[in-house]
Amino acid sequence: MHPYLAGIALGTVLFAAFFLSGRGLGGSAFYARLTAYLYHAVAPDHVSHSSYFGHYFAHGKNPLHFWLVYLGVGTFLGGLAASFIHGRTASRVEKGPSISVQGRLIYALAGGILVGFASRLGLGCTSGQGLSGTALLSLGSWIFLFSVFFGGYAAAYFVKDGWL
Repeated sequence: MHPYLAGIALGTVLFAAFFLSGRGLGGSAFYARLTAYLYHAVAPDHVSHSSYFGHYFAHGKNPLHFWLVYLGVGTFLGGLAASFIHGRTASRVEKGPSISVQGRLIYALAGGILVGFASRLGLGCTSGQGLSGTALLSLGSWIFLFSVFFGGYAAAYFVKDGWL
């Protein structure tokens, strides 16, 4: 999709989220709730007494009955539908010439775990901070967003040889 059209579409969805639900967009709560649900299926007593996951099940609640879970499922299904519509369903691993497929997958998994842990530790993910926080003109979110871009450009210098 053209980046300007994607930006306009994302802004429209963000505005609709604020207008209809009074909340912005974010995704880390979906993964936390899904993890709690799956963890509860394996070790219900442990999860019920967990200070982190226990409140998801307080008073017989189901952690999957939450608006961000529906947002996460809808995001996945929307991405899947878009891949079929645009003929991008081939399974392949994008990588540079200097790294193996296995190495790329290990780095992707490690990075995903670190980002997931950090987003819960920071009480929100990059989309929640970068989209919703900046839309609300939160100074901390603006500092965060500029830091993410600066950090990305700085890190790119050190890893560019693996991709070019």
